[in-house]
Amino acid sequence: MHPTPALDWSAIDTVLLDMDGTLLDLRFDNWFWLELIPGRYASAHGLDLEEARARLALRFSAVRGSLQWYCIEHWTRELGLDIGSIKREALAQVAFLPGAEEFLSKLKDRGKRCVLVTNAHPRTLAIKNERVALTRYFDACYSTHSFAAPKEDPAFWPRLAAEERFQPQRTLFVDDSLAVLNAARDFGIGCLRAVRRPDSGQPPQHTGEYAAVDGVADLLL
Repeated sequence: MHPTPALDWSAIDTVLLDMDGTLLDLRFDNWFWLELIPGRYASAHGLDLEEARARLALRFSAVRGSLQWYCIEHWTRELGLDIGSIKREALAQVAFLPGAEEFLSKLKDRGKRCVLVTNAHPRTLAIKNERVALTRYFDACYSTHSFAAPKEDPAFWPRLAAEERFQPQRTLFVDDSLAVLNAARDFGIGCLRAVRRPDSGQPPQHTGEYAAVDGVADLLL
């Protein structure tokens, strides 16, 4: 486990935060895509569940890490299912990770510019926001779909910086994806933290070279 030094908050002006797996429990997304959607896809296409899962696994792996991977409009077309409507049906399952909402409340009091940066499609963000009112904690909220590149794509970061005008060296960025953290590091983000427990129902994940916390609440300790 990589040691996690305390943050020097005096050296941070801007806090960039991921949504799913950092603030919101990735348990919902894992259940949605690995359990609920395979069942709906099987029913819609006359397949047994295992065959449906096998077909979906191939489709998912073909676009993983691209903007299409995160696009509910893409999956609505590809799967013949109204993904947005199914997400809204399952809205009661969306929840903050332990301590995340309290962290956001305290962070707002520290006077830092707080920015949500998510790969989620804007409609996904809007649907989840209906449940947890996440956006009220932020000075700005961005979906990478507006920049035509996901966070793991090096092209995304200069586009975000042109829009948001943050100083990379005085910025904290927190995410649960190593590929995303690698791209942020390569761009020059000065302070990076990985999340070890993005899914509250799963054991801690490996966070590579990055200083990590179980959850964002630990960042204020």
